[in-house]
Amino acid sequence: MLGTDSHTPNAGGLGMLAIGVGGADAADVMAGLPWEVKYPKTIGVYLTGELSAWTAPKDVILYLAGALTVSGGTNSIIEYFGPGTKSISCTGKATITNMGAELGATCSVFPFDQRMDTYLRATGRDALADLAQQHPYLLQADEDVEAHPQRYFHRVVEIDLSKLEPQVNGPHTPDLARPVSSMAREVKEKGYVDQVSHSLIGSCTNSSYEDMCRAADVAEQARAHGIRVTVPLLVTPGSEQVRATIQKHGQMESLESIGGTVLANACGPCVGQWKRPATQGQPNTIITSFNRNFPRRNDGRAETMNFIASPEMVIAYALSGRLSFNPVDDALKAADGSSFKLVPPKPAPDVPPGGFLKGKNVYVAPVEDGDEVVVMIPPNSERLQTLEPFQAWDGNDFIELPILLKAKGKCTTDHISPAGPWLRFRGHLDNLSNNMFLGAENAYTGEEGKGLNQLTGEREHPYPQIARQYQSQGLRWVAIGDWNYGEGSSREHAAMSPRLLGAAAIIVRGFARIHEANLKKQGLLALTFEKPEDYDRVQEADRISLVGLRDLAPDKQIMCYVHHADGTHETLQLNHSLNPTQIEWFRAGAAINLLHSAQ
Repeated sequence: MLGTDSHTPNAGGLGMLAIGVGGADAADVMAGLPWEVKYPKTIGVYLTGELSAWTAPKDVILYLAGALTVSGGTNSIIEYFGPGTKSISCTGKATITNMGAELGATCSVFPFDQRMDTYLRATGRDALADLAQQHPYLLQADEDVEAHPQRYFHRVVEIDLSKLEPQVNGPHTPDLARPVSSMAREVKEKGYVDQVSHSLIGSCTNSSYEDMCRAADVAEQARAHGIRVTVPLLVTPGSEQVRATIQKHGQMESLESIGGTVLANACGPCVGQWKRPATQGQPNTIITSFNRNFPRRNDGRAETMNFIASPEMVIAYALSGRLSFNPVDDALKAADGSSFKLVPPKPAPDVPPGGFLKGKNVYVAPVEDGDEVVVMIPPNSERLQTLEPFQAWDGNDFIELPILLKAKGKCTTDHISPAGPWLRFRGHLDNLSNNMFLGAENAYTGEEGKGLNQLTGEREHPYPQIARQYQSQGLRWVAIGDWNYGEGSSREHAAMSPRLLGAAAIIVRGFARIHEANLKKQGLLALTFEKPEDYDRVQEADRISLVGLRDLAPDKQIMCYVHHADGTHETLQLNHSLNPTQIEWFRAGAAINLLHSAQ
């Protein structure tokens, strides 16, 4: 299954190869065209033991993120196997496969077992459960795979769930992992802000019925001792059926009773859609059960330090208000002044007794025949805009293009196209593009979102303004990036905005999978340095020439001339992964242009 969201691999918790792609990829597939992906490697994660006490499914993927890093799963399928898989609920498995995207994985998958069967039947899919039960050998690892995994996987990671501690990851990257027992020491050693300012659970990542039951159990312990959260607690149900069910069964009331606020079923604070009262520019700590914690991701503020943990751990931190608090060992003060320790939440049912409630019907199906549908957009709308086709390549080489940006370090889709308040412009590409690269770090100055305008010689101008001035003079431009460029969300706007504002090529040390595909779809050249160290040879006032484009072909390098401001130049070799179809996308100006011309 392909889905237009990097959280699509959630369905790996039901034994499905579910892969997140850009919207243009999905449009091709819906039109009957083939979908292409680099042939993936395989990473096997062998699970033994059982989860217990404070340790939750979230801790499995948090630990694995630390072991593999945010790029360790790139162009790989992560397959979980071994006896430990049976100790994890279906929705727990989904939490783990969901966050596989933060490792760069193409997708992640668990073997079919009885707990998947339970979930399928509780959600009205008995026929599918029956079919799976008839063919379980097709949906599980062969015996020899479990006995000799090194023969079948490019890499094997072993995790003993019985020994796994609760994890806390962050800040600023989801692979900075440590057990909760080390958190207090790191707060002192690394100068993290100990006082937690906000706590958040839910969204698509950790909002199952099981999650909410375990979180509510911790809330009820606090309620019994007469205390409430010391910092704001925001709860985002992941679906309407979860919201309706926890309202009926009381988990929502438990969370609200200690001061929690239940939000709408949406991405919400995970993509910055919440009202943040903290002072701009003030270092602060938030703790969430989300997947992503890049700078600016959750509130548009680079100084916010976001730490990730399981929902039940987040509740414990919300009660203590301190990042150095360890609910496994530390005590809280009750309303009567006595001390008490939280106990691990009781095991929660995989599915609610009696099944899920459907809740409100919020889905409106499109008409079967859309030929007569007319989309009306007010001419003065700031939020909606008709998307005009990008211009086709003119057949000429790109000669002496200015460098708009050389990004240093992590440059995720949240750095390229920040979310939060900008999301209201997602239907208006021109307005949205005013956020382009605002979170990217200038490799020459260390500033975020600002660079050198080569036309005027002025510095500290926002990148979108510089790009628009280049564009007004008929100039295309290039951007330079570091490793794993485009990590994170499948946000297609991170490719469309540079294309709209005149980018010709993005040249990096290495790409994240989805973003590289999105750049190709928009007619941009996605190029990598043959020698990663050549990244360091590109200077701030350089111009870039890309020649021989008429002969662009699969596996054929592109010649790049770097023109320095002193009149000298260097020659670099650039690689690409374009196949014949994707080269046609480039020539047509975008994949959708080619699709339209074929109709």
